[in-house]
Amino acid sequence: MAAGLICPDYQQFGTYPKNMYHAVPYYKFKSRKNTSCLYVPYSLFLVQVENMSEQITHPLGKLLPEREKIETIRILRQESKSAAALAELKGIAKSIPNQSILINAIVLQEAKDSSEIENIITSQDKLYKALSINSAKTDPRTKEVINYRQALFFAYNILQKQEFISVNDIILIQKQLEENSAGIRALPGTVLKNEKTGEVIYVPPQGKDEILELMDNFIHHYNVNENNISPLTLMAVLHAQFESIHPFYDGNGRTGRILNILYLIMNRLLDVPILYHSSYIIENKSDYYRTLNKINKSNEWEDFIVFMLKSIEKTSKHTIKKIKLILDLLDKHIQKVRKEAPKIYKKELLEIIFEQPYCKIEMIVKKLGVERKAASRYLQELEKIALLTSVKIGRENLYINTELMEILKT
Repeated sequence: MAAGLICPDYQQFGTYPKNMYHAVPYYKFKSRKNTSCLYVPYSLFLVQVENMSEQITHPLGKLLPEREKIETIRILRQESKSAAALAELKGIAKSIPNQSILINAIVLQEAKDSSEIENIITSQDKLYKALSINSAKTDPRTKEVINYRQALFFAYNILQKQEFISVNDIILIQKQLEENSAGIRALPGTVLKNEKTGEVIYVPPQGKDEILELMDNFIHHYNVNENNISPLTLMAVLHAQFESIHPFYDGNGRTGRILNILYLIMNRLLDVPILYHSSYIIENKSDYYRTLNKINKSNEWEDFIVFMLKSIEKTSKHTIKKIKLILDLLDKHIQKVRKEAPKIYKKELLEIIFEQPYCKIEMIVKKLGVERKAASRYLQELEKIALLTSVKIGRENLYINTELMEILKT
């Protein structure tokens, strides 16, 4: 069950009429995608908003829900499994000699899959090519995934400078994702619908003042666990609340998943943003929306919390396997270079081609501080011993770590 928005591509210009006797009888919308305008009769829009408000049977309350709803035996058992898997992931991540190898690989995969949940689909190859070559021809879907990656790094950097997240920080993260300054929703009319049937699933808070009040309540509990609830369980509760507030016109899902990763880091459950979290949601998308809707319809939290905790367990275990494969491949490459091309062996050189699976001469020059001629020779030697495969794109040669790419695609 996927969610969509009514009129997601339009922004209001002018002031929202305070009453039905307002002098201007039309709403004027302008598309973010082109310069055309859409005029909607105010009377029709008023009826639409009023009808939507009737569908809210369970108004969104503030955090926290009753403790007995979020600390059931089933939740506590799953929380224990998830915490153990996450702790193992945190430990094995420290065995990677260069954390950038892992961060780049996992973050890009997370960006791809998190965007795929929102039907923004691209390929690993397109992503790495786009990151390696500055091109104005990058297709819009690939660009949106790259924006997610940049937004995640932007958010992680915020957390490195301070040990809390503010509402304004969340607005800035969403701005990085969407490349616009629309900010918190101010225009009534947003509803979440079933894409196939058109059925309205959920009507989030409509007024900006109410949204901001709920966001203040959300961010308080995000930064302060005053009830000593398990951070993993509280992460699930916070995620459900954020998605239910639905504070932005676009990018709520992706922003919410970035906040999940930040929350784990903030609570010392991870050191770096490496949880490959969205793959589980893609595989179980209907269950994600079904259990989330149960909270808003009948205040039933258990199924959604268990779902989110399972996603932590499963994706932690999947990432652990991937890390082990990367470590084994790195060791294999080191041994091969030492044996077949000892003159160019440098630990830092091998780390670069793992950090940048689509590598080019300029990257070697910058990272190793060598001349272009030497960098070119290093890459050519690695290709000769079959560690890299070169492809020409435009005027540039890219050297692909094909075995690593196969691991990253799984």
